[in-house]
Amino acid sequence: MSEHHRRPSGRISDEPSNEHEGKELDGPSAAFDALYAAHAGPLVRQVVLLTGRARLARRAVARAFRMAWQRWPEVAADPDPPGWVRAAAYDWALAPWRGPFARWRPAERPGPGTPAPPPAAPADRALLAAVLALPAPYRRALLLHDGVGLGLHATAVEVEASTAATTGRLTHARECLAEEVPELGLRGLPPDRQGAVLHARLAALAAARPVAPPAAREVRAGAERGARLTTRAGFGAAGLLAATALAVSLTAPDGYRPPRPAMAAPSGHSAAAFPQAHGQAPRQARKRTHQRHHKHHHKHHHKWHHKRARLAPDLR
Repeated sequence: MSEHHRRPSGRISDEPSNEHEGKELDGPSAAFDALYAAHAGPLVRQVVLLTGRARLARRAVARAFRMAWQRWPEVAADPDPPGWVRAAAYDWALAPWRGPFARWRPAERPGPGTPAPPPAAPADRALLAAVLALPAPYRRALLLHDGVGLGLHATAVEVEASTAATTGRLTHARECLAEEVPELGLRGLPPDRQGAVLHARLAALAAARPVAPPAAREVRAGAERGARLTTRAGFGAAGLLAATALAVSLTAPDGYRPPRPAMAAPSGHSAAAFPQAHGQAPRQARKRTHQRHHKHHHKHHHKWHHKRARLAPDLR
């Protein structure tokens, strides 16, 4: 997610909701709530066009604003805080692991904050289907440039691509829409005119699918709760590691020394001469070695005397 060098962005038009209920807030909370009130609703509508899923759009925007509150000093100092949140929401909504299983995902049912949309006109259904059929990089570039109203350079920065690559994606996306939805009348129009037509149609399509974002105070509370859980998990992991190290140090025997490596028997000697290498008791090994040596010496001595008696002259 790129967080710098963004231009102040336009947005798909939507009336900002009033999230300041009860007493007035001061400091960072008031600044965050003002940002949320002005941009949460339009951002949810953008992500609906980006994914075609209202409930996913609501979760993506809420998660992006929770991240913003957890990193509020960084976001508040950013040249374009709405762009920071938008990039976070787009990244999460278009995560690669959501795409492969989209065809087996059940259809979303109306729920709190995501009422059933009114019946759409055939032209709107065709346009939304054509937009969702685009590859995710082309869809994102089209929505940022023609839907939100970013300039070409700002769009390239946000999608983390070169200006030439972004121009190619935008051109290809417009060609696909002109072919799939000929009633848009994009064929033969100059690029600027194509962008104006798509901006108006995408804004109308987003306004026809209203999705209410959660309240700002709920988002702030969720961010603080998540931060506390993360801190507790870190302390718990550190405590578990310390307890494991202490248990190992208490159960290890005092004065422990690792076993000495076994010695290999030299060539020309039997393995019994080195009982440590074969698990034999030293005393038994020495006894067997002595017996074998004595037997060999006795046999050799007896053969020598027999040979000497046979070769000696008869003196009788």
